[in-house]
Amino acid sequence: MITLTELTKRFGATTAVDRLSLAITPGRVTGFLGPNGAGKSTTIRMILGLDRPDSGTALVAGRPYRTYRHPLREVGALLDARAVHPGRTARAHLTAMARSNGIPVRRVDEVLDTVGMTEAAGKRAGTLSLGMGQRLGIAGALLGDPGVLIFDEPVNGLDPDGVRWIRELMRSLAAQGRTVFVSSHLMSEVQLTADQLVVIGRGRLLADAPIAEVIAGSSLAAVRVVSPEPAALHRLRDELVARHATVERVGADELLVTGSTVGQVGDLAHHLGVRLHGLSAREASLEQAYLELTGGDLEYAAPTPSSAPGAAERKEAR
Repeated sequence: MITLTELTKRFGATTAVDRLSLAITPGRVTGFLGPNGAGKSTTIRMILGLDRPDSGTALVAGRPYRTYRHPLREVGALLDARAVHPGRTARAHLTAMARSNGIPVRRVDEVLDTVGMTEAAGKRAGTLSLGMGQRLGIAGALLGDPGVLIFDEPVNGLDPDGVRWIRELMRSLAAQGRTVFVSSHLMSEVQLTADQLVVIGRGRLLADAPIAEVIAGSSLAAVRVVSPEPAALHRLRDELVARHATVERVGADELLVTGSTVGQVGDLAHHLGVRLHGLSAREASLEQAYLELTGGDLEYAAPTPSSAPGAAERKEAR
């Protein structure tokens, strides 16, 4: 488990991470999201002992990372796949890592095979493509067979087959009971991969919940109800409003309900004797839910195309 307690880091007058408390648990993939400047990289660096917090603690399996004699056996991390000596071969790079952490050298060929780099083991790191460099970084993270894995933008440079591979790899690692913590800007991949979601903005925690719960909490998530009985539908509407749901009337035979699940609406309709011709969920995407969560916490926000400098003049010219 990774445990953060009141973790705080300041750089001058800027608070990069603000009293962040989290428990990142084994057996699932936890996605880590936030806008640029939200404090994600600083948080990961403090977990890995690369930055010291001003206050609070970051513990891995109950201990600070820097106290481990052989840290690669406890935590595998992919932060910057390019941070490799360009003149070393892939195998030499991993061999040096193994020897410095008391890991059997035979493990090098095992992880090269796992990431699909057996044929490229003799190539120098400086000649590898971005995608192959990324696979080498992932091999390094897996080298010590650790119980905790931290990936920062793991699909960078990977082709579609590679993206699917890393998605399946992360899910299989979690299924083995490992802690998998993934920072990414690719919403579609996080939605396909993660079980739990942590969202921060300006260094503060905005959400820590199962991904389905975060999506369901979006104002764009709703339940569509269709009935051929307008009067009965009106009764259903009144009862839903009394239960603090938000209900929009869409024509004479349809409601759009926010704040209740399909099951709750269906059970209530049955209880009231409302005949239904349609009952379905309208799900928001993770991207939509994320943008709602972080809309007020953007440190670097570009103008919309319609408000960009010169947009009005170009529109008028057309």
